[in-house]
Order: sequence, then C-alpha cells, then structure tokens
Amino acid sequence: MVLRIRLSRFGKRHDPFYNIVVSQARTARDSKPLEVLGTYDPIPQPPPPGSVSRRAFKEIKLDAARARYWIGVGAQPSDSAWRLLSMVGILEPRFRVAQIKQQVVAADNPLAAVDAARKTAEAAARKAKKSAAKATVPPPEQKA
Repeated sequence: MVLRIRLSRFGKRHDPFYNIVVSQARTARDSKPLEVLGTYDPIPQPPPPGSVSRRAFKEIKLDAARARYWIGVGAQPSDSAWRLLSMVGILEPRFRVAQIKQQVVAADNPLAAVDAARKTAEAAARKAKKSAAKATVPPPEQKA
C-alpha cells in the first residue's frame, strides 16, 4: 500500500482551495483520504492592516507533527505537496536555484560542459594511475 501526500481540490470554479491529505496512491484525487493534514489557499490574500509586509500571501495551514509522522512511515509527497512542505520547513527543497542556474549556464555554453567533463576524466585517470603505481605487484617469473 503506497501512501501519497497530495492536494485534494475543493472550492468553486476559478476559486480553488486545497486540502493537504494522505491517501493511497491509486485512489482518485478527491476520494476520501486517510487523514487531512492541512489546507492551502492559492489565491493571494491582502496583507492584514498594520503589518510590516505589503506583499500578498498565500495561506498554508498544516499540522507539522502529523506531516512528519507520515513522511517517517514512508508516505511520498507529490511535487506540489513537496513544494508546500519545503515552504513550511519539513522537507528540503527539491530544486535549488543555484543548481538550476549552473545547468542553464552549462546548456548555454556547451564547450564549457565538454571542458568540465574532460577535466574530471583526466583527474580520475591521474588518480587511478597513482593508485596503480602504489599497488604495483611484480609480474610472476616466466619459465623459459
């Protein structure tokens, strides 16, 4: 029985609202879950009056202890649930901006990627050569 932490959609058309749920992987999106962990409202809310920040926010309410429990027993979060759990601080972000930027730079400059691959191959060859030189065993004597 594979368990998934995923989003189950509620709300009207053009006004989504999601429950963060634990359910079996093969069940339908909006079927009855094993447990509801929290809610996620993707519609940006205006900041409360008197707050320091002027930015709108998307509301995430989550029972962090239960989410950690389900992850501990092997529930696999979906991509969107992984993103929400990383925002709350339960999981590490799956994609880091620096890694993506390095990949983009490598894709923009294919020669740099080739040079990097060549340098790593040369370093591995040097390392193998040194270890082979240290562990040199004299060849067996041949009978004539």
